[in-house]
Amino acid sequence: MNLQLDKPLAVFDLETTGINITKDRIVEIAIIRIDENGEETRFCKRVNPEMPIPIEISAIHGIYDADIASSPTFKDIADEVVSFIGDADLAGYNSNKFDIPVLAEELMRAGSDFDMSDRRFVDVQNIFHKMEQRTLAAAYQFYCQKSIENAHNALYDAEATFEVLKAQLEKYPDLKNDISFLSDFSKGGNFNLLDFAGRLAINDKGEAIYNFGKHKGKTIREVMSSEPGYYGWMLDADFPLYTKQCLKKEMEKIKAERDNHKNIESQNLQDKLEALKNKFK
Repeated sequence: MNLQLDKPLAVFDLETTGINITKDRIVEIAIIRIDENGEETRFCKRVNPEMPIPIEISAIHGIYDADIASSPTFKDIADEVVSFIGDADLAGYNSNKFDIPVLAEELMRAGSDFDMSDRRFVDVQNIFHKMEQRTLAAAYQFYCQKSIENAHNALYDAEATFEVLKAQLEKYPDLKNDISFLSDFSKGGNFNLLDFAGRLAINDKGEAIYNFGKHKGKTIREVMSSEPGYYGWMLDADFPLYTKQCLKKEMEKIKAERDNHKNIESQNLQDKLEALKNKFK
């Protein structure tokens, strides 16, 4: 089944030095870009992560330090990645929790102004887990009747993910062939996440809230008043750069609203004083 697209979709997969979003780095990136007319283009590059790859991780994806010693760094290819993705929505397998946050971190380290805010994100794993509760290899076997022969090769996994997504649309009539629907359906949790790591979210009132720890469920505005130091702690702690950026934007928005409110109150007070002066002239 061909996807019905109102803008391009980039199905991608990363191989990395580990699973720590804030510290680990990309060693291979593969992207399949599907345009509205169904035309597909592919991008695949190995990356020097500028740090050693743990041997146990190399044993999983088959990429060793020597394999990427002469490869470009992510900063070297960041502009090329951004240009290839363009304005496309993003899709992947476990991408909402891992690949997208890692990509966002790498782009921020590279100084890229790649905008994630107006994109939709389709996580094929979340669709699969809601429907069948399996892994990528099982999904590939279940939906496509094929076996994973080259697991943890970024391009191979991206190809398998794309095939699974198309097969899911064939199998489940309730799944709309629409990226907005698939993006919403593949989200996890009860809230719309504000960041990719799930530390910040939007509640049913449209308010930005903390989604973890002792202030889970409380609005950022509320915590700013009750414990203003919490914001500084988050900025200094080991949270993803993108999470910190989202938090900064919310805090700046709250501060701007407060400043505006103070200005209005000050203006009202001045108007009252002016009125009193005129009254007793």
